Amino acid sequence: MSLSAATPISIPNTAPSHLSDKTCSNTYLKTSLFKPLLTKTTTASFTFTHQTFSPLSAKNPISESYPGGYDDDKPREECGVVGIYNDPEASRICYLGLHALQHRGQEGAGIVTATPDGVLKSVTGVGLVSEVFNQSKLNQLTGNNAIGHVRYSTAGQSMLKNVQPFVASYRFGRVAVAHNGNLVNYQTLRAEFEKNGSIFATSSDTEVVLHLIAASQGRPFLIRVIEACMKLKGAYSLVFLTEDKLVAVRDPFGFRPLVIGRRSNGAIVFASETCALDLVEAKYVREVEPGEAVIVDKDGVQSMCLLPHTELKSCVFEHIYFSLPNSVVFGKSVYESRRKFGEILATESPVDCDVVIAVPDSGVVAAIGYANKAGVPFQQGLIRSHYVGRTFIEPSQQIRDFGVKLKLSPVRAVLEGKRVVVVDDSIVRGTTSSKIVRMLKEAGAKEVHMRIASPPIIASCYYGVDTPSSEELISNRMSVEEIREFIGCDSLAFLKIDSLKKMLAGDSPNFCYACFSGNYPELDC
Repeated sequence: MSLSAATPISIPNTAPSHLSDKTCSNTYLKTSLFKPLLTKTTTASFTFTHQTFSPLSAKNPISESYPGGYDDDKPREECGVVGIYNDPEASRICYLGLHALQHRGQEGAGIVTATPDGVLKSVTGVGLVSEVFNQSKLNQLTGNNAIGHVRYSTAGQSMLKNVQPFVASYRFGRVAVAHNGNLVNYQTLRAEFEKNGSIFATSSDTEVVLHLIAASQGRPFLIRVIEACMKLKGAYSLVFLTEDKLVAVRDPFGFRPLVIGRRSNGAIVFASETCALDLVEAKYVREVEPGEAVIVDKDGVQSMCLLPHTELKSCVFEHIYFSLPNSVVFGKSVYESRRKFGEILATESPVDCDVVIAVPDSGVVAAIGYANKAGVPFQQGLIRSHYVGRTFIEPSQQIRDFGVKLKLSPVRAVLEGKRVVVVDDSIVRGTTSSKIVRMLKEAGAKEVHMRIASPPIIASCYYGVDTPSSEELISNRMSVEEIREFIGCDSLAFLKIDSLKKMLAGDSPNFCYACFSGNYPELDC
């Protein structure tokens, strides 16, 4: 049986019912069906152990071993993935999807397609999506199936060899993989493989997934994926591409988002956010559920419970900062979440002011919410330049706060003589915030009151967000008053974590707050 581009594929509208009872519905393939196969496949030469970390004092073990640049005073946006099945313009649809996810990673991009003759063709490069791909390169990527990736390095240095998707050969064929997340037991897994003679070509944690697939003794590709995921600890939303299949997998805790859509021609689309579905005109179907594997091939779409879990721990920072406001993430509108964060700040931390402004772009929606609740005008007091490259030539006579001034410009007509509330999504080190406050006052602001639409960040993230060590996090070292003095504003208030949880209501237990509390989810599920 072969599928034409217009052949409709039926997607199960609900995932296996493993959320409450840790078992899959009879409607779908069950993990138990594969247990006889799994017990016959062994990796006796490997010993996999779970690594534990001291939350408030230890450095992120990944960034400690593979230091990368960190020039912005913000958490980094991990990565974004796209998967396309059965579209005659798969590479171009994938390209557009990656463009929509560019905010999740700007260091590198790549696309792999399965060509009509069964070859996995790859194009990767360092830079933005528009810089890596052109018409000629997309013409090389023939075939109806594709996966793609935009990268910011949460593990591995920023170099071309670490740009995904990765493609590898094993004894039964070839496989490509793209990964959003972070594997906390990566170093343990890699050490065991290297001990047994395996050679690694990159410093990315994603490569260990390919080694696990190759080491599996299972014959069907899906069994290899199952065995690999059973050994992974941490956050992963993965898309795999073989010569004839596309497989999407999400970790049992649901740390990182992954959604399914369908185009009008019947093509299946996977993406990290719904904003990518919107751009390629794919109708949102549902999320890939935590612990679920979705397999798409010539026989249609199958869903199976890959790894049952006891609790969800989706990353709350997706709603605070990472995702675009027009996305629906973990079943909630990101725009509505941020607007409510601003309203809560206005209610709980009011201050007399003349104007509300935002630190663009991620602070805008919260600032609108604050202004509406406070009954104060929202205006554009800071203009962000969208044309700043990754390298700058600075004049020989040093300009104070040069990096911030390249990206943000104050509007004196909005600020001069005014009591200003400036809303930002978070404070990490505090260095950028202090420069922004100084810039606003130099532009004539009479008072500057900072309102932060998240609780204080006191701990590093190990689940796919690149944050500094806990010692570098200003909220882990200073009180709110000390931070206020450091950044030089007239008042400072954060969103209270209890208020954040109250706003999330019944979904509150399903989110991870480790960066605000230092209490990390137990990864043994």
